[in-house]
Amino acid sequence: MESSKNFARSASKTNFVRFQSTLKPVRTELAPPPAASYSQAMKVNNLIYVSGQIPLTKENKPVEGDIKVKAEQVIGNINEILKASNSSLNHIVKVNIFLTDINNFADFNSVYAKYFNVHKPARSCVAVKSLPLNMDLEVEVVAVEKN
Repeated sequence: MESSKNFARSASKTNFVRFQSTLKPVRTELAPPPAASYSQAMKVNNLIYVSGQIPLTKENKPVEGDIKVKAEQVIGNINEILKASNSSLNHIVKVNIFLTDINNFADFNSVYAKYFNVHKPARSCVAVKSLPLNMDLEVEVVAVEKN
């Protein structure tokens, strides 16, 4: 009982540092504009949360072709958003991949491996019934800012 009183006394004397977060939307013309009321990415302190990217060009046109072509576009869009955030593909911590056809998993991975063969972020890949604008691929990432 005495030790918990001492702890309570010392805890009440501790000066806690308050962290102030800076929250900043990220926008670049080198990636497609958001399709609704959200940001391409949000930066909070040194973390960058990139919204799900679908295979659209910076002119907001759907990319035609197989999943490999679409994966290249999506990773390129993410790269541009990260550059605008003072980050890069090599600073990604977590990747979430959504495919409407899990049979595209191997082809998607063949493109993904070109960009993440040394730096390998944590990753999830799930099959989903559908995606916005009838797309067959969406990727979102969390990254850290460059030092």
